[in-house]
Amino acid sequence: MALKLDHDDLNHLIEKISTSDIQEFYLEGEDFKLEIKRNLGNKHQAIQRQPSNDDGSQGNENQLAKNDNFPSPPPEAAPSVAPPGRPDLLDITSPMVGTFYRASAPGEDPFVEIGSSISVGQTICILEAMKLMNEIESEFNGVVVEVLVDNGTPVEFGQVLMRVKKS
Repeated sequence: MALKLDHDDLNHLIEKISTSDIQEFYLEGEDFKLEIKRNLGNKHQAIQRQPSNDDGSQGNENQLAKNDNFPSPPPEAAPSVAPPGRPDLLDITSPMVGTFYRASAPGEDPFVEIGSSISVGQTICILEAMKLMNEIESEFNGVVVEVLVDNGTPVEFGQVLMRVKKS
């Protein structure tokens, strides 16, 4: 049986891994290999993939083993937490873990600025996840009041990206 992943499956998998304490994940199908490595900060154990068996047969490539001999990674800064919102503003949150980009390419104008009017279906930013560029579109009409994430910054699932006054 061949293992196939579509875009939604991939996003769901990334979402599940991002909410777990898994540091490394490896999955191999007939025509693809997927490897995810994360740094969880002050965890005391590193995880590595088990090698294949010495008899030439393939080991379970999806099995992970804990190894206490690796040094713990340096602590990372806490993810940016948005200041409390106002009741008259709507939060636009990240639908996935990824890297936030305000423009389609370096040197290009941002999709939106503070004070920009936005409409349903308009691209407001890009989130890069696993080398895939995901255009995030507005789900309502409004005016951008706050942009809470710097360009090129990693974001977490559910993190507030922007605040909008709905019109």
